[in-house]
Amino acid sequence: MSERVIGILGGMGPLATADLFRRIIEKTPAKRDQDHPRVLIYNDPKIPDRTDFILGRGEDPRPELLAGAKKLEECGADFVIMPCNTAHFFAETVQKGIGIPLVSMVEETAKRVKEMGIRKVGLLATDGTVKGLVYHRALLRHGVQIALPSKKYQAMVMEGIYDGVKAGDLKKGRELILTVAKRLERRSEAIIAGCTEVSLVLKPGDLGVPLVDPMDVIAERAVRLALGMEDF
Repeated sequence: MSERVIGILGGMGPLATADLFRRIIEKTPAKRDQDHPRVLIYNDPKIPDRTDFILGRGEDPRPELLAGAKKLEECGADFVIMPCNTAHFFAETVQKGIGIPLVSMVEETAKRVKEMGIRKVGLLATDGTVKGLVYHRALLRHGVQIALPSKKYQAMVMEGIYDGVKAGDLKKGRELILTVAKRLERRSEAIIAGCTEVSLVLKPGDLGVPLVDPMDVIAERAVRLALGMEDF
């Protein structure tokens, strides 16, 4: 198979987009510059907040998501990935509007959890991802149960994401999210970092159970697809 160009539909948020690009580089088995895949990044931080719309209080992000995906296609991307878990609520809409595959970070993560033999996984994610059942649908198809933080601790997750990481205060974000993660692991066989901001501050060694990081999962899959090691 020939090599493919990766298209990253980013900006949700910008730091998560940069982090995904870094992970793709690190996971590429390269010995020189020319061994790396081509990557197109469309970083659009003006895309309306996905959680706000899902909860019925914000602007529709679908037009901007679709416009960004189309730009990547027009510029030569062979497939698209989105470093935003909540945006996968709209994945079907985006896929229908483009002629190249959208490789779902959520679906790939659900497959990884199943392969690990996990029966019940804890989910740290935005209110939009939780209430939109973004991971629920994918995981339940694989027979995996989901544990969620209580209302009080879910509010801490949201504070860590929005007032912490997205606001540039990674220390605050880490403290809040780690506190919730340590409580959630008591009821889980593994934890999914189900928000790209969570991925930025939570690391595998932090917990007593495995941390499943969708950013790593999609970076690894993107590299294999780009280098022609796998097909869709």
